[in-house]
Amino acid sequence: MNTHNSKSFSRRQLISKASALGLVVASSVNTLAQTTSNKPKKVSGKGSPNLAIVFGSGSAKGFAHIGVIKAFEEAGIEPNLIVGTSAGALVGGFWASGLTAAAMEDYASKVKEADIVDLGSNTKRGIVSGDTFQNYLNTLTKKRTIEQLNTRFTAVATTFKTGEPYLFSDGDLAFAIRASCSIPGVFNPAKINGIEYVDGGLVSPVPVKIAKDLGANFVIAVDVNRAPLNAQPVGIFEQIMHSFDVMGRSLAKLEAAQADILIQPNMSGIAGTDFNSRNQAIQLGYVAAKRLMPVIIDKLVSRGFKVST
Repeated sequence: MNTHNSKSFSRRQLISKASALGLVVASSVNTLAQTTSNKPKKVSGKGSPNLAIVFGSGSAKGFAHIGVIKAFEEAGIEPNLIVGTSAGALVGGFWASGLTAAAMEDYASKVKEADIVDLGSNTKRGIVSGDTFQNYLNTLTKKRTIEQLNTRFTAVATTFKTGEPYLFSDGDLAFAIRASCSIPGVFNPAKINGIEYVDGGLVSPVPVKIAKDLGANFVIAVDVNRAPLNAQPVGIFEQIMHSFDVMGRSLAKLEAAQADILIQPNMSGIAGTDFNSRNQAIQLGYVAAKRLMPVIIDKLVSRGFKVST
């Protein structure tokens, strides 16, 4: 009995860190963008060449994506395609559904471990089954499908058996996000129709090529993993995330180089497991995107995107 309690406590400590996969799980109740008398100019992909914004993987570093979105909203940039992997799929999926950066930031600190963590898995393939996480996402999104989102959206996952990327461009949004975020060893593979899926960062940490294959003429990519690796990971979860970083660095660099605009927040000092630095990460994302905004808008206009007021 004591041994069982010890194992449960150890697992709960681990999942306390892993639970930040809900980093932007947000309430959709009464979430409206604020309006002002001086509206910013809008650079829209709608009715123009396809504008895609790509959000890469990064676990806790993915909080920076919220800050990037805040800068996009202030500039009035409206993509007509959002592609995300892992933490990027989570943030991108909620943005595509109509949630604002302000709502994401406000509610990121309110999600509870019990809302997304289930330790009752009967397998040894992951500490968390992922069912509670998916159910919670379905509650927030009212079981909306990807086809019903405000903006076209694709979540990238990895087909566990073959190691091939799989694109969730339709179907259940909550399952797509869960699949894209299913870190091997932490979460059980997400399974549907007899096929298992795991974290998309394994095969496409910054899915720029995928966005172009989906028809994007102009791609803005956000890579939050350019900071030096944490050389001394401690604990099981830290070692898992460190391994992900090691595996994905070269691939992420190759993918990101194909973007028309690359935003790389300076995440030095923030590890992929540092969920306590979420506010700092959001600010770093905002600063990085804000600094590049004049260049971004100029390039978009030069490529034929519509500017309105």
